[in-house]
Amino acid sequence: MTDRLGRADLHVHTLASDGTAGVLEILAHVQRIGTLDVIAITDHERIDAALAARAVARDEGLPFDVIVGEEVTTRGGHLLALFVESPVRPLRSMRETIARIHDQGGLAIPAHPLFPFPMCAQGSTLRRLVADADPNVRPDALEAFNPTTFGRPHRRVVALAEELGLAVVGSSDAHAVGAVGQGYTTFPGRTAEDLRLAVVARQTHWHGSFHRMAPQLATFARQLRKYSRDASAIVRGGVLRNGTGRDLGYPGGHRRPAAFDAEAARPGLSASSGQGLGRGRGRDETLR
Repeated sequence: MTDRLGRADLHVHTLASDGTAGVLEILAHVQRIGTLDVIAITDHERIDAALAARAVARDEGLPFDVIVGEEVTTRGGHLLALFVESPVRPLRSMRETIARIHDQGGLAIPAHPLFPFPMCAQGSTLRRLVADADPNVRPDALEAFNPTTFGRPHRRVVALAEELGLAVVGSSDAHAVGAVGQGYTTFPGRTAEDLRLAVVARQTHWHGSFHRMAPQLATFARQLRKYSRDASAIVRGGVLRNGTGRDLGYPGGHRRPAAFDAEAARPGLSASSGQGLGRGRGRDETLR
């Protein structure tokens, strides 16, 4: 094994929220590009696709780790919850939301901060949280690089993280499969647990390049088509009462109630990758 730093993309969306690719397609893409050691699935207000992705990665021995995450909407902006096992209730204060994430043993990282928009945490909020007497309500890091328009203040975010003594991470905020890995975090080690320890120790670094406008517009068009398909599937399932609904992006995710179908995942992986996914790097570990 070489001594290179690990690479992680900690902000990826699937069809379960506003992404345009399913779990199997994302896993096949990450396997194909071969540059990431860790990814986090962080759909808005839900973790079902993330749990499915982690299960597939473990069952198939894929050569990267999947962190179960969520992008939680708080009254102070969007917040990445990493290493969670239960959904975090949205629309509470950022202070309370961070505490609930920490109660699960997770990491809380404000997403695309400082952009002048309600879904982005502002400097005054972050300074108050870091100065709070209760360490359980302090964020663990800031998303210092995000290649979307929301990430444009990244130089100010880097400076704020230094001021506040917080770790920095880079992420893709991918809503299309081809964007996965466009922003990423480097850290000592290769595993999800190594990444967690590196965040706590402030040993992470951000990397990436911004999207050009054309790819962002193309992703937006794909999102609109997805929403149209979702609406049609919801109406069709309601009219026919056949126990189906919109596609949540994982095997079994079109059923109602949705439930991950591990058996259906294997032929689905082969179809997504074109040739099937190879076995992993020979690690036997349990992620918390």
